[in-house]
Amino acid sequence: MLGLEHDFRIVDTRATLDPDESSVATHGRDISPELLEREMLQAGVVRAVASPGRRAPEQSYLRANNAVARLSIDRPFVAFARLNGPRDPGSGPVSAVRNLRAERDDHHARPDDVEQYSYDDRFHGFTLVPHVDGLPNEDVLTRLEAADLPVIVHAGTEFPPAAVERELLDYDISIVLASFGGYPLDADLMNETLDLLAEYDRLYVETSAVRYREVLERGVLEHPDRVLFGSGAPDVHPNVGVMEVLTLDVSEDLMRRVFAKNPARLIPALAEGADV
Repeated sequence: MLGLEHDFRIVDTRATLDPDESSVATHGRDISPELLEREMLQAGVVRAVASPGRRAPEQSYLRANNAVARLSIDRPFVAFARLNGPRDPGSGPVSAVRNLRAERDDHHARPDDVEQYSYDDRFHGFTLVPHVDGLPNEDVLTRLEAADLPVIVHAGTEFPPAAVERELLDYDISIVLASFGGYPLDADLMNETLDLLAEYDRLYVETSAVRYREVLERGVLEHPDRVLFGSGAPDVHPNVGVMEVLTLDVSEDLMRRVFAKNPARLIPALAEGADV
């Protein structure tokens, strides 16, 4: 795929690095850090947040997080640590019963893990994928609040915006909802998320896999400071996400905010000249 030509500085808040054979086998893709970096350069992306892909059940993310941090050295990647937990993210009676008995196992994130990642200058934030990894316990979320680093949260049909509001938004944490909170291709959930932006000052959204021009334009026009570019690479070539923003009917100034200014303000390691 040919590289895109544009005059924007672009940073990406949504990329995945599979650091070993186990991660590749679990997630079903095989792309090296070198290839991911090359695809980013083709799209004009100069720096990207990277988190590990899905681990096998009952496996800790500790080794995967450390591997992503190691692979980010001397590459344009900004490592985010992925956290899991024992709590069921659902809202029904079955989930409520499960959570009454939820006990943290050795492979689940603990408050001390959050503290270690927070003071490790290799990590610049956290990633939660509740419908895959479960929700961390309250003591972990409290420690995330104290850490004051951004948290990217994957929402959707199994963890909708209402669940995000119920479980996470009472904490004083800067939260970025991946794919406007509505992937896969659920415009109603995306619009629900945009409604929440008016109520919560520390809630943000990123653009990966949104695919709806009217939803993207609504987000950028109504909340110009809280929409961040995300590609979803390597599941999607970053060229695709860049083109979706470039073809929006919004001003170049708003595009620059989405592509670089907004992400860099929330995640300083993405800023031009940042030492990562």
